[in-house]
Amino acid sequence: MTDTYTDLLACEDLLLFAAAAISSTGQHEFHVDAEGQRLSLDFLHEYVHGTLPDLYALMLTLHVNDHNAARIVHTLLAHPRPGQDPDARDRENSLIRRRLALMPPQRVYRLFRALAAERVNNRRTRAVIRAWIARRPLELDALKYRDGLRAAVRHARVRLPGEVARFLFSSPAVRRSLPYTAPLLEAHRRAHYSARALYGLPFTVAEGFAAHHRVPRAVFLEGIAEHATAAERLRLDRTARRHGLDSPLADPGSAPLLRLCSHVLALPVAERRERRAELEPALERAARRTAGPLAGTWPRTAAVLDDSYSSIGSTARRNRPLALALACHHLLRVLSPQGTSHWVSGHTDPLTVRPQGPTRLAEPVLDALDTGPARVVVVSDGYDDTPPLLSDALLLWRRRVDPDRSVTMVHLSPVLDDSWSPRRLSPAVPTIGLHDPAVLPSLVELARFGEGRLGLSDLRAHLVATADTLLAADRRKGAA
Repeated sequence: MTDTYTDLLACEDLLLFAAAAISSTGQHEFHVDAEGQRLSLDFLHEYVHGTLPDLYALMLTLHVNDHNAARIVHTLLAHPRPGQDPDARDRENSLIRRRLALMPPQRVYRLFRALAAERVNNRRTRAVIRAWIARRPLELDALKYRDGLRAAVRHARVRLPGEVARFLFSSPAVRRSLPYTAPLLEAHRRAHYSARALYGLPFTVAEGFAAHHRVPRAVFLEGIAEHATAAERLRLDRTARRHGLDSPLADPGSAPLLRLCSHVLALPVAERRERRAELEPALERAARRTAGPLAGTWPRTAAVLDDSYSSIGSTARRNRPLALALACHHLLRVLSPQGTSHWVSGHTDPLTVRPQGPTRLAEPVLDALDTGPARVVVVSDGYDDTPPLLSDALLLWRRRVDPDRSVTMVHLSPVLDDSWSPRRLSPAVPTIGLHDPAVLPSLVELARFGEGRLGLSDLRAHLVATADTLLAADRRKGAA
């Protein structure tokens, strides 16, 4: 490694930003308020964009969460760099389009409305908006995201099909006067007059018409179930059961792993026990689908999972830290079938885990090391009750017991500390933010750069290689 001391500091700054951008959404957490997080993120975005502009866009390859991905895209579009290398600019444009395609449409429309409000109207911005809208189902977006689509097409001067344009820009009387050939738009027009027509609409749109026509909730849920998305069906599960219906969610294992874990934790412990035969296989199927081809490929891995009281999160993100820990438990069991899990509370039944007790990480970490793993993954907010004991124990272990680093350890934190980064367990252990367990393998790979043995040049090469690999895969998929 030939990096200078300045390069090493820049690498550390970039990893600090990556950790914050992966974990923090600017919302209130158990230990940190929303305003503090927003100020920290504002500073980090401005600092990295100002000092490492060539790497700022490459952060989009590191699975930063949607909140920070939108902020990165906004900054790149609002503050273009003059004299940028053409290859780097093409890569940056491709990364922007790729990330927007992966984000929820409502968040993208929120970004476009912000750009319109700030009058960011350069050619690059208009091209990005046009390219994204060209790949969208416009009839669906006209129903669900009418204001966002209207603002975006006006700002980027996008031409729309005649019926979509009429639906967006005509008065309500004109919008309902003539029939549409597009099935969704016609169903929406007819739903103003007929309760039967609402069952041809997306769930969120149909729900308003059901209230308008005073359709009983049980009747509505039974009729709309097949038109609801997997996430909506999961959210409706308990409501349907309260109304005496069979659950609209035919296969819980089809839901994303983290969403399913949040759903499980929202259930009373007694109900979880009653539905064990249904929930445990569903969690395993979701974990196997998340792991994909990596299932069974990891070496023996020990997981240390924080279920202390602080894992309850906040009113804005209820049970989010504990849901991430539960998701990592199931995912790691699939990645490393011979691995072990060690809950901070000593709990042995993951299905009935709940936030409780103090945060005493030292003992479960040492228990995990005693199992002889090749890798240790700690999922915790890092707010240990006795931080000096934990930090000193890990430093002693790294320096005296395992100086050759035969065992790798990484700390994944679901929250941002009030010091602009996730709270670290010890200087001996790299800390990376965690927002989605689906990207856990890539986060463990990224943690290598936090051990001080790899510098800025290595990190830059890793980011460029990752970007080129992702974009090449997208081109192959598009060609197919």
